[in-house]
Amino acid sequence: MQQPAVVAQQFGNTASAYLTSAVHAQGADLVKLREIAADLPRRPVVLDLGCGAGHASFAVAPVAESVTAFDLAPEMLAVVAGAARERGLDNISTQQGNVASLPFIDASFCMVVTRFSAHHWLDVPAALREVRRVLKPKGVLVIIDITAPESPLHDTTLQAVELLRDGSHVRDYRPSEWLRMLNEAGFPAERVDDWKLEMKFNDWTARMRTPAERVTAIRSLLRGAPEETRGYFSVRDDGSFSIDSTLFIAKPAESY
Repeated sequence: MQQPAVVAQQFGNTASAYLTSAVHAQGADLVKLREIAADLPRRPVVLDLGCGAGHASFAVAPVAESVTAFDLAPEMLAVVAGAARERGLDNISTQQGNVASLPFIDASFCMVVTRFSAHHWLDVPAALREVRRVLKPKGVLVIIDITAPESPLHDTTLQAVELLRDGSHVRDYRPSEWLRMLNEAGFPAERVDDWKLEMKFNDWTARMRTPAERVTAIRSLLRGAPEETRGYFSVRDDGSFSIDSTLFIAKPAESY
């Protein structure tokens, strides 16, 4: 199965779980997203890439002219549309598609956001080129994602654990990798904030319906990890642990 199909299937099967997931539905980063949108010169036209259950869309919609929630999985988009109706957010629309080939004309959006999605993208540089194309010259790109430690030892453990839990995982990029990719795509970027996210092991694996044999493998990997890696991720006795998240803000180079 090709990677986009894997992503669509994985998240189509688990769409409703992401709407109620505390990790996704809460966070100071959602407040920051709304603040960034509210600080723009006029109410922005926003694109939410890899919108998942729509939490970034819901955060910016009250201060936006419109929000397009974009995702590979139709089931996710159905969840977003239903939740938007329930919340009275009638300026949110949905669009299905692949981030590497956006079905929008050039310079369509004032603001592009993506939250906890890019680590599933098969070709991040291609997606960033598409964002560059559809973003207005003075627009803003906000990226929020899980980020890998700069240490190769810790990085390797994180990627292994992520892939065991979720077959659609591609890579949690290091902050230095994000800054390089953004710069190469014509987006001078600022690393604005870093924080830890606690992954409660049972909830984290149940949300993705991770098979039992893979759950066992993850527990074994975490138990057998080097002590410094266990310390970095604050691995608890029940398998719960903490991972890094980062928020980047970027603007097209000509807007500087």
